[in-house]
Amino acid sequence: MTISPHRPSTASSDRDPKEYSYKRPISQIIRERLDRENIPYLANDSIAEYINASEREQLKQEIEEKLQSLFDSMIIDTSNDHNTRETAHRVAKMYVDEVFKGRYHPMPKVTDFPNAKELDEIYTLGPITVRSACSHHFVPIVGHAWVGIIPSDRVIGISKFNRIVDWVLSRPHIQEEAAVMVADIIEKLIQPKGLAFVIKAQHMCMSWRGVKEPETKMINSIVRGAFRSDPHAKKEFFDLIRAHGFNDHR
Repeated sequence: MTISPHRPSTASSDRDPKEYSYKRPISQIIRERLDRENIPYLANDSIAEYINASEREQLKQEIEEKLQSLFDSMIIDTSNDHNTRETAHRVAKMYVDEVFKGRYHPMPKVTDFPNAKELDEIYTLGPITVRSACSHHFVPIVGHAWVGIIPSDRVIGISKFNRIVDWVLSRPHIQEEAAVMVADIIEKLIQPKGLAFVIKAQHMCMSWRGVKEPETKMINSIVRGAFRSDPHAKKEFFDLIRAHGFNDHR
């Protein structure tokens, strides 16, 4: 079975044509659509189900124009500076298609399979590279994550964990909420008997600005099911991730 987010009719060609009845910013059209359907659009929400490919292109153009206005207000002569002449275009594309793609692009399809051999031992994956951005300052969060699973009736390919982590973290975040969101998606997909998820990351809002502390990392963990109820299983998970690099990523 292939699992992908449900795309409502408002994301396709049967939208109300009155949305486009006169020239308005595409962001306003999308925001009004989300408001009508009571869909939240906080920084770490995905709104991909409510935007089509054409609207993503229009959104990049709008963002580019507003970024150019920002650079003008910062008194940067982008017309004569060859280094920044195309920066607004590059940054708009980067936001929508790359670093914040988890907001604007659908989750990759994830195919699950029967646990035919009825495996019930712990398996772990990691380190999975984490790349995100702080919601407070829009500067990078960079680190690693580890996943632990005690399987139930269904399993997914191991690369899909990396794709899920990348999709969720490719939004402005605070780390604690990101960890919960990843765990929720994995739990919904395969309903494992046990689920553990750990993120260890450096926040540039602390190392590049503010206190400018280059060594501090933040670690948070989610443990559910057997990992929460069985201390031996929890210990085994943490022993396993230490064996494949948790302590090495300082």
